[in-house]
Amino acid sequence: MINTITKSLNESLESKQKLVSMSNEIEQMCRIIVNCYKNKGKMVILGNGGSAADAQHIAAELVCLLDRENKRPSIPAIALTVNTSILTAIGNDMGYEHLFSRQVMDLVNENDAVIGISTSGNSDNVINALKAAKEKGAKAIAWTGSDGGKMNSMGLDYVLKVPSERCARIQEMHITVGHIMCEVIENELYGRK
Repeated sequence: MINTITKSLNESLESKQKLVSMSNEIEQMCRIIVNCYKNKGKMVILGNGGSAADAQHIAAELVCLLDRENKRPSIPAIALTVNTSILTAIGNDMGYEHLFSRQVMDLVNENDAVIGISTSGNSDNVINALKAAKEKGAKAIAWTGSDGGKMNSMGLDYVLKVPSERCARIQEMHITVGHIMCEVIENELYGRK
């Protein structure tokens, strides 16, 4: 048991140390998103399973507050993973592969940033949502694991390929980057109080 715990903690630490070398890349992604906000856009974020939970978590940090000490207005963000009536209707009537793209086509405009989270980079419904975002003229951003999967060759505005092959480590780094991104957005839009 202790070996599993120690191994997992060490893997997580090593993965996050590798993420430090990606600071410039993360800054590039944050600049894209901050520019969307400065142009009166919003963030739309989506994913399946644990990535759905991350989408909801990140949207909540922006709409509410990342740091309770930093009082600021709400920052518009939507997780497309939360309306069970929409999700089940689209899944049942149109197919699971259209779960997010149908929503993107209705909710997204050219000033927005759409973040699709997929640890493999191969989730069809996330791929279709990112294609729909591009069609709408929005910034299309993917968060994946180390090779980027199919999303790596889609011509997106940005692909975050976190340095790991293990799903748990990828998800840990995604939420770390999500918190960093939220902090940058708060600072750039409202400054540090």
